[in-house]
Amino acid sequence: MNTFARLTATALLATAGTAVAAPAPTWVASWQASPQPVWGADFLFPTLIPTHLEAQTFRQTARLSLGGRQLRVRLSNTYGEQPLRISAASVAAGAGQPPLALSFEGSAATVIAPGTERLSDPLALATTDLQAVQVSVYLTERTPLRSFHWEGRQTAAFATGDQTLAPTLATSSTTTARLFVSGIDVQAAAGARSVVVIGDSITDGATASLDRDQRWTDHLAARLAPQGVAVVNAGISGGRLLRDGMGEGGLSRFQRDVLDQPGVASVIVLLGTNDIGWPGTAFARSEPAPTLAELQAGYRALVDRAHARGVRIVGATLPPFAGALPGTPLDNYYQPDKDALRRQLNAWLRQVSPFDAVIDLDAALRDPADPARMAPAFDSGDHLHPGDAGNRAMADAVDLQALLPGHVPVTTP
Repeated sequence: MNTFARLTATALLATAGTAVAAPAPTWVASWQASPQPVWGADFLFPTLIPTHLEAQTFRQTARLSLGGRQLRVRLSNTYGEQPLRISAASVAAGAGQPPLALSFEGSAATVIAPGTERLSDPLALATTDLQAVQVSVYLTERTPLRSFHWEGRQTAAFATGDQTLAPTLATSSTTTARLFVSGIDVQAAAGARSVVVIGDSITDGATASLDRDQRWTDHLAARLAPQGVAVVNAGISGGRLLRDGMGEGGLSRFQRDVLDQPGVASVIVLLGTNDIGWPGTAFARSEPAPTLAELQAGYRALVDRAHARGVRIVGATLPPFAGALPGTPLDNYYQPDKDALRRQLNAWLRQVSPFDAVIDLDAALRDPADPARMAPAFDSGDHLHPGDAGNRAMADAVDLQALLPGHVPVTTP
């Protein structure tokens, strides 16, 4: 064999070997809405949903962080007291697009037992990074609503009858809460990973512009998507670290909302503000304030659990909230002693915390002239939650290398 022939044969064998050895795509979490138990009519805030559905379709929009060649949808009956009977469900690649029917073990319908979730079969719907999809769910039987996600920051719609395959919904009413869908996974390129952000209303996007994807996790997703990294939001408004709030406490839901997410490689923790702010307010009038040691122990517990699963865990300092929620039943949310605890906790986080890295969101958002307050340019107006500019500043404060050191950017297939 001459030299040219040998070189050609060698090249062909190398090419063939590469094709055979090409790594398979992987499933990663690309969107999330952490379930909460529906509260009673006597709670401080309305639920924004009816008590039950019957012969109705519910359609909601979810902006994926990372696209992929297929997707699958996770439906939740986490706090249900009876089986949740889904008659039909679908996904559309955006508003007005023709929906594609979802299946569950080959069937259009599925029954989800109380306290569980159900993952759909993979749907051959290719999506791109930061693409919005619409998920529709139809229930024939009268069904009490016991699980939801209260702060969706996205307009969702109810309609009469089975309209899961209708490109445009004949809407009967709307809400900004979410129902049934707790997560969406995508089949992305090998090496793709997810970052989960567990937090409270600041992460949930409580005052971000409605229907505009302006949460700080949305801005972080835009930074990370080109590297093949998804960002999923595990924020719950009223969420706390040590105790239940408007949902299970961070210690209780960490396994479900963080460690069980497919492809999770790193988690950001922004919890503790409500632990400090709630005691003494209409939410928890007789509840004692947590101690610094109790908050530190809570963080250490999360770190130990993440490390046991090989997940990197990054903490965040708590933003300032002086003057929070003026003119509301929670206008005593801020007190000087609460701010003293927040500052002590932040000093510990910066200096000796157990986290693998720390994002200094306090420094990113505070007013240099009055460090107990949020800078006016970043304040939504309630002095607790950042507005759109503040959310962007939070995302910009994240050191991507510290979040995922050594990550090799991958391209979505």
